[in-house]
Amino acid sequence: MCTLKSALHLCRSETMDLRNKVAVVTGGSSGIGLATAGAFIAAGAEVVITGRRQAALDRALEGLGPLAMAVACDSADPAQARALADRVRERFGGCDIFMANAGVNTITPSDRVSPAEYDAQFDVNTRGTFFGLQAMRPVLRDGASVIVTGSIAAGRRLHGHAVYAASKAALAAFVAAWVAELRERRIRVNLLSPGPVDTAILEKLGLAEADRPGFEAAMAAAIPAGRLGRPEEIAQVALFLASDASSFVNGIELRVDGGMSAV
Repeated sequence: MCTLKSALHLCRSETMDLRNKVAVVTGGSSGIGLATAGAFIAAGAEVVITGRRQAALDRALEGLGPLAMAVACDSADPAQARALADRVRERFGGCDIFMANAGVNTITPSDRVSPAEYDAQFDVNTRGTFFGLQAMRPVLRDGASVIVTGSIAAGRRLHGHAVYAASKAALAAFVAAWVAELRERRIRVNLLSPGPVDTAILEKLGLAEADRPGFEAAMAAAIPAGRLGRPEEIAQVALFLASDASSFVNGIELRVDGGMSAV
């Protein structure tokens, strides 16, 4: 029987403590990935971040400190994902937290999307997530936490986001399948779907510089919180999903969007 005293003890004991844990964060050299890596390290974890650009990884490591390690990796390439898993196994023996976070987005109306642009988004956002976890599964320890970075765009009508939204919508199906496939190993899999967040990705959306203030203002106006999110806010939710504080949370989509999905 659960008493108030036992409930209070549980709340005190199940902290977001990641000491003696190893985490891998793809797309960890900037934005949400970098902020999450920092949150994991602050909670005591050793963290491996990935990215395609070595210079960006080097800058990230300077800020993250000695508990961080960087591996250059193109998430869209299954061979590189397998090489990443091998590095993690060799260095740490296993992994407790895997955050499939690498993603790209280009805002283009459907009638102007090129095959190359379409492929680029599906290659990283969808294919990269699928084969990234496929490579990491043998390295994940029993009881591990997998966090997949989705987007609220998957369920909203946002201008110019058709390809991006579709590439992220597939992730919910992946998560549902993986929860069932990994149940015997008690590996939890959850989908973390941010709303608009003020990160460097805004500079890569294909918007003209003159259009960016209007875009950001329109996004902020659509959010009940009245502003874009901050990477650190998303990182704290990822920390919750990575830790034992969320030990009974499995197979959900957690939207972190300032209320945007509710209106």
